[in-house]
Amino acid sequence: MNTSTTSRIPRWGRRMAAIALAGAVLGAAPAWGRRDAPSHATGAVIEIRRTTDGIPHIRATSWRGLGIGYGQAQAEDALCTLADAFVTFSGQRSLYFGAEAKPQTRSTFGTPANLDLDFFFQAFASADAVEALKREQPAELNELIAGFAEGYNRHVRALQAAPQRDGDAAPACADAPWVRTIGPKDIYRRMLAAGLAGGYTHFVAEIANAKPAAALPPAPSDKLSLSTRLDIPVGDAHGIGSNVLAFGQAATGERGGSVLFGNPHWYWGGPDRFYQAHLTLPGKMDVAGVSFLGIPVIMIGFNNDVAWSHTVSAARRFGMFDLTLDPADPTRYLVDGRSEPMRAQSLAVAVRRADGTVDLVHRTLYRTRFGPVVDLGARHAALGWSARKAVAIRDINADNPRIFRNFFRWDQARSLDEFIRIQREELAMPWVNTAAIGRGDGRAWYADIGAVPGVPDDLRAACATPLSKAFAALDPATPMLDGSRSACEWQSAKGAVQSGTLAADRMPSLLREDYVANMNDSFWLTNPAQPLTGFASVLGAEGRALSMRGREGHRIAGELAAAGETSSRGLAQRVMHKTLEARSYTADRFKSALLDAVCAPGQVELPAEESVSKARTRVDVQPACQVLRRWSNRADATDRGALLWDAFWSRVLKIPAKELYTQPFSATTPLTTPSGIHAADPRVARALAAAVEDMARKGWALDTPLGARRFVRSEGREVPLPGGCDGEGYFAIACANEGDYTMSDRSHGNTYLQVVYFDRRGVQAHTLLAHGERETAVRNGKGMAPVARYARKDWLRFPFREEDIARDPLLSRKALRP
Repeated sequence: MNTSTTSRIPRWGRRMAAIALAGAVLGAAPAWGRRDAPSHATGAVIEIRRTTDGIPHIRATSWRGLGIGYGQAQAEDALCTLADAFVTFSGQRSLYFGAEAKPQTRSTFGTPANLDLDFFFQAFASADAVEALKREQPAELNELIAGFAEGYNRHVRALQAAPQRDGDAAPACADAPWVRTIGPKDIYRRMLAAGLAGGYTHFVAEIANAKPAAALPPAPSDKLSLSTRLDIPVGDAHGIGSNVLAFGQAATGERGGSVLFGNPHWYWGGPDRFYQAHLTLPGKMDVAGVSFLGIPVIMIGFNNDVAWSHTVSAARRFGMFDLTLDPADPTRYLVDGRSEPMRAQSLAVAVRRADGTVDLVHRTLYRTRFGPVVDLGARHAALGWSARKAVAIRDINADNPRIFRNFFRWDQARSLDEFIRIQREELAMPWVNTAAIGRGDGRAWYADIGAVPGVPDDLRAACATPLSKAFAALDPATPMLDGSRSACEWQSAKGAVQSGTLAADRMPSLLREDYVANMNDSFWLTNPAQPLTGFASVLGAEGRALSMRGREGHRIAGELAAAGETSSRGLAQRVMHKTLEARSYTADRFKSALLDAVCAPGQVELPAEESVSKARTRVDVQPACQVLRRWSNRADATDRGALLWDAFWSRVLKIPAKELYTQPFSATTPLTTPSGIHAADPRVARALAAAVEDMARKGWALDTPLGARRFVRSEGREVPLPGGCDGEGYFAIACANEGDYTMSDRSHGNTYLQVVYFDRRGVQAHTLLAHGERETAVRNGKGMAPVARYARKDWLRFPFREEDIARDPLLSRKALRP
């Protein structure tokens, strides 16, 4: 994109806020904790019932009514986050927050400058993209979407009319000019943004600022190397992902019995935060679980017949094309020897200046037949837009309108077979693996079946260029093909629902009666007894070492599958306990050997370059050795030693793996290699000494309890939390990700957890929502109850059936009249 500033708009004023918020009150104001008459007594067709921890159960007699209830419920709990998100997806952040500022919370699109985000979403969530998405949705889903927008607006208008009722203070953003009513188009934009999380949003700034033969390539919005950035499948940090375990009848010991554990490691704040709800349209849909804020369907959850969860996939959902430019014009490129013009899309973004005036900033987005141009020159010089070369990027999900249609169908699925059939028909999953179980079905399902670029390995080999070969050294998964040949466009499967995609039978899936599992490693080792092999490399690596969290996950799964249970209920109880045990796999495997070697000398010489104080020093490591030997290798809030192990192991990991481990990784023993450790390496001793020095500098005792540092502030209290980060091999994740152990709405970790099985009554589910329903819960505001529940590992038996909802001790009802 090229940039110029023109067209001044009249002075900014608060009148804009009044116009945006004006309108009549259409619905009841929030009634948290109040018992109203049930809907059948009032004649209302929409009812929001809240149960323990504030979980909303929305019941209606029409799709539109169901959307109204869900839109209002989300707005009651997360208005400020939603309103901010709708500004983002409409490309108006610069108008309200300024061009250079960045979003305050993290998300799948990171935290680029507002101006770059505005141009990006104007380009990829445009009116044309919205209409194209809407056309492909079933009429019922479009009704649900329209209702959601209406329900959100009801709350906005009611808040304006009466900003404080029933003792519930107005949200902090209540008077902000950017809190406005919305239309269905805002929900479609939000859906489009979710689909792009595995592709274009990796490079928002590099797409939004690309311009011909730029002297200065666009600066990336993060400090990551290109290889590191490409190694993060979704989002802005390692560890954004999930765990999933699904067990069949061989593990439950019950014919037709199965258990599912789902555990996304996701954002605790921002637009992609999960929201838990139960949606019921009698005779049509009865489903519970979570969705992203602003999404009106359940994305992870269960109904009375199926349960499912997701993990972030290792497959690439995007690819690059090496363009050869026309020597006469850097906005033209050669295909099969012919010069083709790039399609120039002119865009304008309104920017509020410091003096309150508003200007228009103009840029041009350049598109090719392969996709938009991306200028990666600031990350790698060979990948910039020069006079002769450029790179285009294609995101398979930019042309995938089926994602939420798929979820809508799953929400209503009646069997595991129907669930699997929907997944194969739609080929819609955007950037996730799927695991599922069904009522009365003793099988567990895993699949990485969805929208995947049609790049078999023979096409990749035939379309390699010198640049793509160099690129493969940085990232072997992302395909870079020769853009100068039409034969190198992505291939389409016969009868494909979308051009340029792989067929379902060329993507990995597995049905097992013992277990399937994924912890964000590739599909390869879904079950160690039946490795999945022979798939295109765009789907992820085969025969590659698992993460330490992945090895811990398989250890847990294998132990549970072999426990000798005799019922799904019994196995579910074990799963609830074991998955929150918060053991450090690295400590279990390597701690004893490391301490035996490091602790014997007692004193460790630390050179100045490795010292926190930058001065040569001798460190007594004996007290640290005593703390670590006493430590249980767990990361519960009361455990002493977890903090020290984190500081030690993070430094040990800086030693290259081939020099650290005595037994390298072997694909024949993937669950136990790499193994052994060169504990006598002097760098290991220095790592412990530096950890001790660092703890002292922070003023932390070596045996400080984990919960004294890893906590979240809620309702004026510090709530200690269990868990750790990926690198230490924890299965239960809590990761502040900013060199700070305090969890907040800028952190990621365990979010929505569910353990689901079926019995003669139907679905039985236990859930936790670590960050709570309310956006304020992890900002030291209201909503602590579910956060505290998670902290004490007190699984909530989810009230799914009507009689269970009616018995809930904290039940409140709100009737919305049409």
